[in-house]
Amino acid sequence: MIRAMLLILTLAALPLPAMAHKVIFAVFKSGETIEGELGFSNGDMAPNARIEVFSDTDEVLGEAVTDADGFFLFTPTQPVRHVFKANLGAGHIAETDMSAEDVADILGVAAIASETSAAAAPVTTNTGTVVASLSPEERLAIAEAVRDEIRPLRREIAAYREKNDLQTVLGGIGYIMGLFGLYFYIAARRRMQG
Repeated sequence: MIRAMLLILTLAALPLPAMAHKVIFAVFKSGETIEGELGFSNGDMAPNARIEVFSDTDEVLGEAVTDADGFFLFTPTQPVRHVFKANLGAGHIAETDMSAEDVADILGVAAIASETSAAAAPVTTNTGTVVASLSPEERLAIAEAVRDEIRPLRREIAAYREKNDLQTVLGGIGYIMGLFGLYFYIAARRRMQG
Protein backbone atom coordinates (compact mmCIF):
# COMPACT_ATOMS: atom_id res chain seq x y z
CA MET A 1 0.00 0.00 0.00
CA ILE A 2 2.85 2.36 0.81
CA ARG A 3 4.46 1.63 -2.56
CA ALA A 4 1.21 2.44 -4.35
CA MET A 5 0.93 5.75 -2.49
CA LEU A 6 4.56 6.60 -3.31
CA LEU A 7 3.87 5.79 -6.96
CA ILE A 8 0.83 8.06 -6.98
CA LEU A 9 2.75 10.90 -5.29
CA THR A 10 5.64 10.50 -7.72
CA LEU A 11 3.31 10.59 -10.72
CA ALA A 12 1.51 13.63 -9.30
CA ALA A 13 4.83 15.47 -8.87
CA LEU A 14 5.94 14.92 -12.48
CA PRO A 15 5.69 17.98 -14.69
CA LEU A 16 2.77 17.94 -17.08
CA PRO A 17 3.10 18.95 -20.71
CA ALA A 18 2.31 22.58 -21.43
CA MET A 19 -1.17 23.14 -22.74
CA ALA A 20 -0.17 25.77 -25.28
CA HIS A 21 -2.55 27.17 -27.81
CA LYS A 22 -1.91 27.40 -31.51
CA VAL A 23 -1.78 30.55 -33.59
CA ILE A 24 -4.58 30.98 -36.10
CA PHE A 25 -3.46 33.01 -39.10
CA ALA A 26 -5.45 33.14 -42.33
CA VAL A 27 -5.86 35.45 -45.33
CA PHE A 28 -8.79 35.78 -47.73
CA LYS A 29 -9.63 37.64 -50.93
CA SER A 30 -11.86 40.57 -50.05
CA GLY A 31 -12.79 42.70 -53.03
CA GLU A 32 -9.72 44.68 -54.06
CA THR A 33 -7.82 43.86 -50.86
CA ILE A 34 -6.52 40.91 -48.88
CA GLU A 35 -8.24 40.49 -45.53
CA GLY A 36 -6.62 38.51 -42.77
CA GLU A 37 -7.11 37.48 -39.18
CA LEU A 38 -4.58 36.67 -36.49
CA GLY A 39 -5.31 35.11 -33.12
CA PHE A 40 -5.07 32.04 -30.95
CA SER A 41 -7.01 28.78 -30.92
CA ASN A 42 -8.55 29.63 -27.54
CA GLY A 43 -10.47 32.49 -29.18
CA ASP A 44 -8.19 35.36 -28.11
CA MET A 45 -7.32 37.57 -31.04
CA ALA A 46 -4.05 39.46 -31.54
CA PRO A 47 -4.76 43.20 -31.47
CA ASN A 48 -2.21 45.70 -32.80
CA ALA A 49 0.08 42.99 -34.17
CA ARG A 50 2.46 43.92 -36.98
CA ILE A 51 2.13 41.80 -40.12
CA GLU A 52 5.01 41.82 -42.60
CA VAL A 53 4.33 40.92 -46.23
CA PHE A 54 7.00 39.35 -48.46
CA SER A 55 7.24 37.89 -51.96
CA ASP A 56 8.69 34.46 -52.81
CA THR A 57 12.08 36.11 -53.22
CA ASP A 58 11.86 37.72 -49.73
CA GLU A 59 11.24 41.15 -51.23
CA VAL A 60 9.33 43.30 -48.72
CA LEU A 61 5.93 44.11 -50.22
CA GLY A 62 4.57 46.04 -47.25
CA GLU A 63 3.08 45.64 -43.81
CA ALA A 64 -0.22 45.85 -41.98
CA VAL A 65 -1.38 46.11 -38.37
CA THR A 66 -4.29 44.18 -36.89
CA ASP A 67 -7.23 46.03 -35.39
CA ALA A 68 -8.72 45.39 -31.94
CA ASP A 69 -10.44 42.24 -33.27
CA GLY A 70 -7.27 40.77 -34.82
CA PHE A 71 -8.25 41.60 -38.42
CA PHE A 72 -6.19 43.45 -41.00
CA LEU A 73 -6.44 44.61 -44.61
CA PHE A 74 -3.61 44.69 -47.13
CA THR A 75 -3.87 46.10 -50.65
CA PRO A 76 -1.59 44.20 -53.05
CA THR A 77 0.27 46.02 -55.81
CA GLN A 78 2.04 43.12 -57.55
CA PRO A 79 0.52 39.86 -58.85
CA VAL A 80 3.04 37.63 -57.04
CA ARG A 81 2.72 35.17 -54.16
CA HIS A 82 2.31 37.07 -50.89
CA VAL A 83 3.80 35.60 -47.69
CA PHE A 84 2.42 37.08 -44.46
CA LYS A 85 4.54 36.78 -41.29
CA ALA A 86 3.83 37.81 -37.71
CA ASN A 87 5.83 37.46 -34.51
CA LEU A 88 3.51 37.50 -31.48
CA GLY A 89 6.27 36.95 -28.93
CA ALA A 90 6.68 34.09 -26.45
CA GLY A 91 7.60 31.75 -29.30
CA HIS A 92 4.39 32.37 -31.25
CA ILE A 93 5.48 32.79 -34.88
CA ALA A 94 2.82 32.77 -37.59
CA GLU A 95 3.13 32.49 -41.35
CA THR A 96 0.58 32.09 -44.11
CA ASP A 97 0.44 32.92 -47.79
CA MET A 98 -1.78 33.75 -50.74
CA SER A 99 -0.97 32.33 -54.17
CA ALA A 100 0.04 34.54 -57.09
CA GLU A 101 -3.11 33.48 -58.93
CA ASP A 102 -5.37 34.69 -56.12
CA VAL A 103 -3.50 38.00 -55.86
CA ALA A 104 -3.67 38.41 -59.64
CA ASP A 105 -7.43 37.80 -59.46
CA ILE A 106 -7.73 40.62 -56.91
CA LEU A 107 -5.72 42.95 -59.16
CA GLY A 108 -7.53 41.81 -62.31
CA VAL A 109 -4.28 40.88 -64.10
CA ALA A 110 -2.34 37.75 -64.99
CA ALA A 111 -0.04 36.27 -62.33
CA ILE A 112 3.68 36.85 -62.54
CA ALA A 113 5.33 33.42 -62.43
CA SER A 114 8.94 34.45 -61.88
CA GLU A 115 11.33 37.38 -61.80
CA THR A 116 12.07 37.05 -65.53
CA SER A 117 8.43 37.50 -66.48
CA ALA A 118 8.00 40.50 -64.15
CA ALA A 119 8.67 42.88 -67.04
CA ALA A 120 5.85 41.41 -69.12
CA ALA A 121 2.78 43.60 -69.48
CA PRO A 122 -0.15 42.49 -67.30
CA VAL A 123 -3.09 40.95 -69.09
CA THR A 124 -6.54 41.85 -67.81
CA THR A 125 -8.87 39.00 -66.96
CA ASN A 126 -12.60 38.68 -66.47
CA THR A 127 -13.27 39.17 -62.76
CA GLY A 128 -16.84 37.89 -62.70
CA THR A 129 -20.40 38.80 -63.51
CA VAL A 130 -21.46 42.38 -62.89
CA VAL A 131 -25.00 42.99 -61.71
CA ALA A 132 -26.28 45.93 -63.75
CA SER A 133 -28.82 47.12 -61.21
CA LEU A 134 -26.21 47.79 -58.47
CA SER A 135 -23.79 50.69 -58.41
CA PRO A 136 -20.14 50.05 -57.48
CA GLU A 137 -20.74 51.71 -54.09
CA GLU A 138 -23.68 49.40 -53.39
CA ARG A 139 -21.64 46.33 -54.34
CA LEU A 140 -18.83 47.44 -52.01
CA ALA A 141 -21.31 48.05 -49.19
CA ILE A 142 -22.84 44.60 -49.65
CA ALA A 143 -19.41 42.94 -49.76
CA GLU A 144 -18.37 44.76 -46.57
CA ALA A 145 -21.58 43.72 -44.78
CA VAL A 146 -21.09 40.08 -45.78
CA ARG A 147 -17.45 40.18 -44.60
CA ASP A 148 -18.51 41.62 -41.26
CA GLU A 149 -21.11 38.87 -40.80
CA ILE A 150 -18.72 36.07 -41.78
CA ARG A 151 -15.83 37.16 -39.51
CA PRO A 152 -17.24 35.70 -36.26
CA LEU A 153 -18.13 32.46 -38.03
CA ARG A 154 -14.59 32.01 -39.35
CA ARG A 155 -13.20 32.64 -35.86
CA GLU A 156 -15.56 30.15 -34.23
CA ILE A 157 -14.86 27.45 -36.81
CA ALA A 158 -11.08 27.85 -36.42
CA ALA A 159 -11.30 27.75 -32.62
CA TYR A 160 -13.58 24.69 -32.71
CA ARG A 161 -11.20 22.90 -35.07
CA GLU A 162 -8.29 23.50 -32.73
CA LYS A 163 -10.17 22.65 -29.54
CA ASN A 164 -11.89 19.40 -30.52
CA ASP A 165 -9.42 17.45 -32.59
CA LEU A 166 -8.90 13.68 -32.61
CA GLN A 167 -5.74 13.92 -30.52
CA THR A 168 -7.64 15.60 -27.68
CA VAL A 169 -10.37 12.94 -27.73
CA LEU A 170 -7.86 10.06 -27.77
CA GLY A 171 -5.85 11.73 -24.99
CA GLY A 172 -8.96 11.93 -22.81
CA ILE A 173 -9.80 8.27 -23.40
CA GLY A 174 -6.21 7.28 -22.57
CA TYR A 175 -6.31 9.32 -19.37
CA ILE A 176 -9.52 7.59 -18.25
CA MET A 177 -8.12 4.14 -19.07
CA GLY A 178 -4.96 4.97 -17.12
CA LEU A 179 -7.02 5.88 -14.04
CA PHE A 180 -8.94 2.60 -14.30
CA GLY A 181 -5.65 0.70 -14.63
CA LEU A 182 -4.28 2.40 -11.53
CA TYR A 183 -7.48 1.57 -9.61
CA PHE A 184 -7.34 -2.12 -10.63
CA TYR A 185 -3.63 -2.29 -9.76
CA ILE A 186 -4.27 -0.95 -6.25
CA ALA A 187 -7.27 -3.28 -5.82
CA ALA A 188 -5.23 -6.31 -6.92
CA ARG A 189 -2.39 -5.42 -4.52
CA ARG A 190 -4.88 -5.17 -1.65
CA ARG A 191 -6.30 -8.62 -2.46
CA MET A 192 -2.84 -10.15 -2.59
CA GLN A 193 -1.90 -8.68 0.79
CA GLY A 194 -5.21 -9.40 2.48
